[in-house]
Amino acid sequence: MNLSWLDDFLALAASGNFSRAAEERHMTQPAFSRRIRALEEWLGVELFDRSSQPARLTAAGEWLRPQAEELLARVARVPAQAREVAEANAATLRLAATHALSFSFVPGWLQALEPHTRQGPIRLVSDVLQRCEAFLQQRQVQFVIAHAPAGGRGELDAAGVPAIAIGSDVLLPVATPQAPAGALLGFSDESGLGRIVRQALGAELAASSLHTVFTAHLASVLKSMALDGRGLAWLPQSLVREELAAGRLQVRGPDHWRIPVEVRLYRDPAPLGPYAEAFWAAAGALARL
Repeated sequence: MNLSWLDDFLALAASGNFSRAAEERHMTQPAFSRRIRALEEWLGVELFDRSSQPARLTAAGEWLRPQAEELLARVARVPAQAREVAEANAATLRLAATHALSFSFVPGWLQALEPHTRQGPIRLVSDVLQRCEAFLQQRQVQFVIAHAPAGGRGELDAAGVPAIAIGSDVLLPVATPQAPAGALLGFSDESGLGRIVRQALGAELAASSLHTVFTAHLASVLKSMALDGRGLAWLPQSLVREELAAGRLQVRGPDHWRIPVEVRLYRDPAPLGPYAEAFWAAAGALARL
């Protein structure tokens, strides 16, 4: 018995038209009819009265329809249930973090979290925000660490993903004293920091005299370009603190160009295993200190 026969059966039961059901199932009518007949032979009963147009369900067909719907629904739930079982017994935490935070924030934060939770294996994936969001949605990771506008909502917040604010930072417009006026080093569309800058200042910057001369999705790349005197870049204060203190970079522009941001820990909304749930609870406890 092929489970796809049940999908064929339900398609025909809905319309009673073999041609229409075959088209819906993306096959020729003869091939579709053979599959319906194969299901009937496997069951040992006729499911459709073919003497009428449209074809009508027999008593056996009427009985089978809710059984088929329930069976297919149960099969559809199997992958998620299997993942839940694996999740409940997993000891390895799976985190994704944006590139900038992977280097500047995550190591120290994990160290500060150690006294609050049992430590075990942790697998950290570093990528652009769009990819980190996809990892979480596809359940390839349990948690994502990313910047978000302070007091505002990012893409994951808008989707209702649970989050905890675990840190704070400021995006500063920085450049060398010799940088050419009007040259902007911008983030690409894949960058979470770029989203925040565009949300806060997009209209103003579009109407300003600044023109983009270079684009990248990594803050570390824009930092290198800024230090090379190529233009102005919005970068996390945590990433350029030493350069600002040494005078190699300077903050430019009006005060409202300084954009406060939060570092947030997002989690899979589904129930996680004991280890991951304890990690989430410990992160919340640390954030409240």
